Amino acid sequence: MSAPSDTRTLVMHGLRLKGFAEAPAVGEVIAMPEADTKAMLDQLVGEELASYRDGRLSGFTLTPAGRAEHARLLAEELDAHGVREAVRTAYTKFLGHNGDLLSVCTAWQLRDVDGASTINDHSDPAYDAGVVDQLAEVHGHVAPICEELARSLQRFASYGPRLTDALERVRSGDIDWFTKPMIASYHTIWFELHEDLLATLGIERGQEATP
Repeated sequence: MSAPSDTRTLVMHGLRLKGFAEAPAVGEVIAMPEADTKAMLDQLVGEELASYRDGRLSGFTLTPAGRAEHARLLAEELDAHGVREAVRTAYTKFLGHNGDLLSVCTAWQLRDVDGASTINDHSDPAYDAGVVDQLAEVHGHVAPICEELARSLQRFASYGPRLTDALERVRSGDIDWFTKPMIASYHTIWFELHEDLLATLGIERGQEATP
């Protein structure tokens, strides 16, 4: 059975992944009710571990002290449950497929026409179907990695089903679910999982090793 995260750690982690967000968005990413999420966010503000900005763009964000505390909590969580090496191994496997996903997303957005790179207007069903098949192949590799992560820490359990749902939406013809930002598209969820792994292991994106 995978190890659960306590509410405090989970809310801080959700906010870390979103960067700047209101309670509903944070709650969505960690599968926590909005009311519970908001209560913990307000508590974090009171402890000066998070701040809230009101205005045209409003939302919560971690303070520098909050980011430091979040990093400490994640390191403590890994070691307390003895899953650091399991998560690192899964991360290394994931990283091995990251370039493949980026290449597939590029192929979805751009295509070669008469030797020139052109915006894909999705007017060629055969071309799009080929790229979706490539996405499905990448998914076939990452799905077992998501299962490995879910066996280590409970908070990773949503990634596999969410990626599968996005893929199925693309297969059904809803092309926005491939790469569109601001929705839980396949690329959005993949990026979030990547960021989650980096944060969990305390790796800065700019210092990430190339597989």
